Amino acid sequence: GMATLSLGGTTLSRLDAKEVSRPLMQALANATECLIALGLREGMSMLYMETCRSDSIVTLRLNIGSRMPLATSAMGRAYLAAAKPGARRGLEERIRGLDPAGWPRIAQGIQQAVDDLAQHGCCGSFGDWRSEVHAIAAPVRVGKGLPLMVLSAAGPRSMSPEVFLRDIRPQLLTTVQEIERHFRLPA
Repeated sequence: GMATLSLGGTTLSRLDAKEVSRPLMQALANATECLIALGLREGMSMLYMETCRSDSIVTLRLNIGSRMPLATSAMGRAYLAAAKPGARRGLEERIRGLDPAGWPRIAQGIQQAVDDLAQHGCCGSFGDWRSEVHAIAAPVRVGKGLPLMVLSAAGPRSMSPEVFLRDIRPQLLTTVQEIERHFRLPA
């Protein structure tokens, strides 16, 4: 019935988002030498729907289907920061229940992500998920009623936070805008 049609429409939108995003993501991967990933939330994780990497010798070995933690990865933090406040509070309660001892540090990271998204258009995780991984991510809004997606750029710790924020961030945000532009309805 309608639920099946709705699910089918969402799946088609995801496939369309992957098709539109892939060449833009590959160009970004080539320009930044980062692993570029498009993901969406599934439960308490972010799930990679598409990934692109450059020919760089140093790269991360994460692929389609990889899962990132919601609370500590750049992708998860960008999702939380972009979520509606009520939805974010509900997810925060679940995260707190999973790690009560770590909650103060996790809560600080989520609040920083909210502030960073408002100020810089993206969120970061510099060694918070894995000490050897630095990343930034930004939400991708492809349409009303469709799930919020996130685009991330990740690299080794040798790529400093300053490089991510100064050099990679503008390119990431431009790529997000190009993806979103495809899904805008004509006025």
